[in-house]
Amino acid sequence: MILLSPLEPGFWDHLRGTPDFSGPDPVDTWSRRVIGALAEAAGGEAHFPFGGPPYAPFIRWAIRTGRAWPSPVGMLVHETAGLMISLRGAIWLPAFLELPPVPVASPCETCAQPCLTACPVDALGAHPYDVPACHAYLDTPEGADCLTGGCHVRRACPVSRSFGRDAAQSAHYMRHFHR
Repeated sequence: MILLSPLEPGFWDHLRGTPDFSGPDPVDTWSRRVIGALAEAAGGEAHFPFGGPPYAPFIRWAIRTGRAWPSPVGMLVHETAGLMISLRGAIWLPAFLELPPVPVASPCETCAQPCLTACPVDALGAHPYDVPACHAYLDTPEGADCLTGGCHVRRACPVSRSFGRDAAQSAHYMRHFHR
């Protein structure tokens, strides 16, 4: 199986130029179309983290790759995407692929972990995620920065900061989360 996520930087500009962008769920529509076609061309089977229940176990799959780990704030952290990890689909392939060696350790092991204190309302930290506190903050004028630029915790991760995701893409995800 191979897990797929947007290639950054540049995914958001690419998506905005497709017919998928005009629909209600452009990222999911694009993912189904593109990953579905890749799976068909490879003789594999596409799976998606949306459209359930039941939902495919993407978090477990990501951890098993050796390229993503639970972070100090509970979200997954990826070796190159940091807390901006966005798995859009998976393809079960009929044969194994040769892949580069996996990292030895999570990037969090050598990090100062600014993610632990980045949330302005302490909704994300070393404790369980306080979703109601996050939503309440997003409803305030002060929460506008998280809605338009993306979650402060995700942006605090040093790996995330070097990933190159367009702020408009993060704003899209935040709008979906906060509906």
